[in-house]
Amino acid sequence: MYSKIKFGIIGCSRIAKRSVIPAITKSEFAEIEMIGSRSIDKAKIFSNEFNCKKYGTFEDVISDDSVDAVYISTPIGIHEEWAIKAASAGKHILCEKSSTTSFESAKKMTEHSKQNNVRILEGFVFRFHPQHQKVKELIDNNKIGDLVSFNGSFGFPAFPEGDIRYDSKLGGGFLNDCGCYPINASRMIFEEEPIGVSCILSIDAKTGVDIRGTSYIIFENEKTASITYGNGNYYQAKYNIWGSEGIISLERAYSVPPDFKTKVNIQYSTENNWDGRKSENYQINAADHFTEMINAFCLEISGDKKSSFNFEEELKNQAKVMEAHRISSNEKRFVSLDEIN
Repeated sequence: MYSKIKFGIIGCSRIAKRSVIPAITKSEFAEIEMIGSRSIDKAKIFSNEFNCKKYGTFEDVISDDSVDAVYISTPIGIHEEWAIKAASAGKHILCEKSSTTSFESAKKMTEHSKQNNVRILEGFVFRFHPQHQKVKELIDNNKIGDLVSFNGSFGFPAFPEGDIRYDSKLGGGFLNDCGCYPINASRMIFEEEPIGVSCILSIDAKTGVDIRGTSYIIFENEKTASITYGNGNYYQAKYNIWGSEGIISLERAYSVPPDFKTKVNIQYSTENNWDGRKSENYQINAADHFTEMINAFCLEISGDKKSSFNFEEELKNQAKVMEAHRISSNEKRFVSLDEIN
């Protein structure tokens, strides 16, 4: 019998309400202990909805001795502040993506976590969906030969005016909001860090935030990733992986409803026939990747099961690649990851 991790919620956001708090309540390894908001009225509404007896301010959450871990769901621009405060209070941290607006910020967050002997995970929930495990299995079994390139896209119709994603002071912009997903996925698929990045961001004149972007990422052995993303687009959330002998494709790679069955498609050449192609589809049963993320987080911090990746190194490495994107766009040049320390 596992001892449940008691979560405090820092920020009553839409994603917290729709996905993360329900995932915590469904997990056999976690439970909601307290809900915090900048608005006490909002915290009370959330606590009533999720049958949580305790609610208060952000400060109340991190000072509560019964809280083991916090889920930070504030605007990106204040993630660092509350991650450091939570770490200093001895709380493990699940931080909504993107975790930071700079590599320097990421280093501070992970250093404070290490100093206080707590863990911090950036919530790239898609990583925990079983469809990606199937993709890895196909790659490991050499179904598409040597990996050559990754192509990923994530975009959606425009958010309404006034949304926090348009507020540059709060860490707005769509590199942070959706471009980060295919960037993270390319690193996950290649299982290595890039050499460098070339990026073009389209900046909205009215708000000053990036609304669309395209990037070209160079990895070892001439592997590449092409990334497109943005706000105000027809919805798509896909990637494909091109190998020397085939292609693997996902049509719903990043944002998957818990009752949605996904499909992994693979196309490859038949033996001794360059023109002949074989296509296979693997249907993946519906899965709640939010609950899978909560389970993995709880098992890691309790020491019951080690994660497939190091939380803190992953957060820092992602932030470094994101920093390279911002520098590349601002300075209109290719940026080597070695430049960023």
